[in-house]
Amino acid sequence: MKITLLHNTPLNICAHAIRTCWQSFDKSDDGGEKDLALIDRVGNKFKHASTLEHITYNFYIQGISRALLQELARHRIASLSVKSTRYTLKELKECDIIDYKKFLVFTGNEIVDNASKTALDNLQNVLKAGISNDIAKYCLPESYKTELTWTINARSLQNFLHLRSSKDALWEIRNLANGIYEALPEEHKYLFEDHICDYSTE
Repeated sequence: MKITLLHNTPLNICAHAIRTCWQSFDKSDDGGEKDLALIDRVGNKFKHASTLEHITYNFYIQGISRALLQELARHRIASLSVKSTRYTLKELKECDIIDYKKFLVFTGNEIVDNASKTALDNLQNVLKAGISNDIAKYCLPESYKTELTWTINARSLQNFLHLRSSKDALWEIRNLANGIYEALPEEHKYLFEDHICDYSTE
């Protein structure tokens, strides 16, 4: 799994949005400590969390399974642009020897991982038999790797991190949640530190 932060909204945009409500622009310190404290106070402590929606993050996420992709789809206030199997299954069709690590996310469970390999072999056979990608993709194992560009606002990201860094979450999406948090700009992390599970204190 590889997570790349492509772009993020500067925090001063959120401070400006908050100050719009009370017309308190004269109290701004241009994104300094006063504005940062304002964002935390209004967005988190006063629960006026809609103001956090003015901050968005764009991530490029690579090497996740389609099983994880399904979990991501449940977080509706986010935008996903996903690698198309319709156009990219030729990578599998054209290789002579399958590099399973290139195509599959492994769980560490030998029985499950071997079943994924068998499913990938079967999929390649279907493709080589001339079946179109649109039909062949129904043979895809859930462990098949994909990638996406993911855009989410700060309010929704707090919810995502709270739910998905939990020890009860799917192990792969838990790894993603922690990786997303680590990829955030340092000056933004204070908005999310109370929403990421810290197992060292449990």
